[in-house]
Amino acid sequence: MTGCFAVVTGGGTSGHVLPALAIADSLVVAGHPASSIHYVGTQRGVETSLVPPTGYPHTFLDVVGLQRSLSRRNLAFVPKLWRSVRDATALLRRIEPRVVVNVGGYGSFPATWAARRLGIPYVVVSYDRRPGLVSKLMAKRAAACAVAFPGSTLPHATLTGAPVRQEMIALERGAARAAARSELGLPADRFVVAVMCGSQGAAAVNDVVAGLVDRRSADTGLAVYHVVGDRFLGQAAPARDGREGILYRVIGYEHRMASLYAAADLLVTRGGAGTIAELATVGAPAVVVPWPGASENHQVDNAKVLSDVGAAVLVEQQHLTVDRLDDEVQRFRSEPVALAALARRAYEEGALHRSGELAALIAKVAAR
Repeated sequence: MTGCFAVVTGGGTSGHVLPALAIADSLVVAGHPASSIHYVGTQRGVETSLVPPTGYPHTFLDVVGLQRSLSRRNLAFVPKLWRSVRDATALLRRIEPRVVVNVGGYGSFPATWAARRLGIPYVVVSYDRRPGLVSKLMAKRAAACAVAFPGSTLPHATLTGAPVRQEMIALERGAARAAARSELGLPADRFVVAVMCGSQGAAAVNDVVAGLVDRRSADTGLAVYHVVGDRFLGQAAPARDGREGILYRVIGYEHRMASLYAAADLLVTRGGAGTIAELATVGAPAVVVPWPGASENHQVDNAKVLSDVGAAVLVEQQHLTVDRLDDEVQRFRSEPVALAALARRAYEEGALHRSGELAALIAKVAAR
């Protein structure tokens, strides 16, 4: 099999898969056939459901991450890693990509290591303010490192912005709002708060939102669209139809993210790098609650990219209470000028993400 332009590799969670797919889409927009973009991920990650519908050729390897705590799963780490590198090497020999693009995470290691062994140039894409372990390991011999924020410590760093899906780059929130609310079953005349904390959800945030819904149960001007995470769906607070008070929608996972960004007046999110980049790209006002379990608490650094310039509200999880969330929601409901300013500043911060610089750097490396 020949004619492969790029292998895009990474996976496990939507925080790696969605940026990888965004890169693949940007290469297609730049003129490369979708059939020439090959995705390499893991057999256990969310990519097994997200990638096949896209039509991109793909390979899922039997690789697992190294557990930070003592775990029997670590016994399988080395043999699975060795076999996955072997399988990735065989794959790259067969399809002969001109470039490999690493989006980070343990799922990106086998194909990137195989590229190094075979002399295929590779690009490390680092969209967190603090690079992850695999990114740091692979950066030394990378042909280039594409970074989302200035001041990166990675070698060969080029400021390109983060990988963001084309539907986000093209989104005009104001123009799309009515259609988005209709699609999601949300009324046109309510203040809509959308809550989404990654593909896994967040129990601590879910509990606070449930408390807010109870407090505002009689509020006929408020709607909350809550993506709780599939694992928490059975434990979620009951939905409310809005006929006599608040409208409260509860779902496990939402794939129509462009519609959700357009429909919401205010978002409540985690501080993953992909989420921060999307908030800026589309110009969505948000209360960002970083996940405190992130390595080196890097989600706080991600969130500060926006909050430090007045483009988002940063509330660390230990400070997120029903009172605090209610205060933020009511403040922005009563101050539309402040809400619009938050959105405008976020959009200004998203200019680099919308620039196409990342696809251009990948094409430059592939042409060497």
